Amino acid sequence: MKTTVYTTTGTKDGEVELPPIFSTPFRRDLIHKAFTNLTTHKFQPQGRKPTAGMDVVADSNDPPTGQGVSRVARMSGGGGGRQGQGAEVASTRGGRQAHPPIVDKVINKKLNRKENKLALCSAIAATASKELIELRGHKIEGIESFPIIVSDDIESISKASEISKILDSLKLSQDVDRLESRKSRSGQSRLRGRSKKVGKSVLFVTSDSSKLSKAIGAIPGVEAKNAKDLSVLDLAPGSHPIRLTVYSKSALEEIGKIKSTHLEVMVKIQ
Repeated sequence: MKTTVYTTTGTKDGEVELPPIFSTPFRRDLIHKAFTNLTTHKFQPQGRKPTAGMDVVADSNDPPTGQGVSRVARMSGGGGGRQGQGAEVASTRGGRQAHPPIVDKVINKKLNRKENKLALCSAIAATASKELIELRGHKIEGIESFPIIVSDDIESISKASEISKILDSLKLSQDVDRLESRKSRSGQSRLRGRSKKVGKSVLFVTSDSSKLSKAIGAIPGVEAKNAKDLSVLDLAPGSHPIRLTVYSKSALEEIGKIKSTHLEVMVKIQ
């Protein structure tokens, strides 16, 4: 399967053969499973102070029975304040938690290596589907071929003014402008300085994104990623496939080097 290669000015620059990975069947279930698995790797373990809620002067009656009152530990003292009130135990105000979280809890989900690789291959192949890209909400009017392949000149771009012209020439600026119409949120998120979410727009996949990352830093929603570091988290944000992706020619070669069991089976069948 061949697709068109564009220059940074938007003109056609021949065709290129897509790697076999773009023939991988679309597996929405595996993409969601891999996203959930990879997201848990960012979770931070939680714990509680062992004596939290118990650093008070409260004791049960000794002996605990025969006093005509409940056996809950009560605050001691000479009067006023919380004298005689229940404290320290889980059923009282300000007391400890009954079953607090511990740092030893296993919070990372596991996924089979082959499943993870198949999910990545499926997400990469889905970037060639115009229907899936539109279904996620991207604006792609006027774009003829998918996936979008650009010459390696894009990897040397280091200025925001230059990348803005490239987005215009490739008809991608319409998707970047889509994020400007997002409504502000109200409530607690607004009070804490998170009144507006930054959505996801174009993803540039290159062999070396060090310069390009600086150029797109001021453009909201646009990101750059090295082909060798590509993940389902980048291609399907929120586990919703699939993101509008632009590949450089050298990144396409890097992606073609990905090895997976299902690819070997596909080659044998062909």
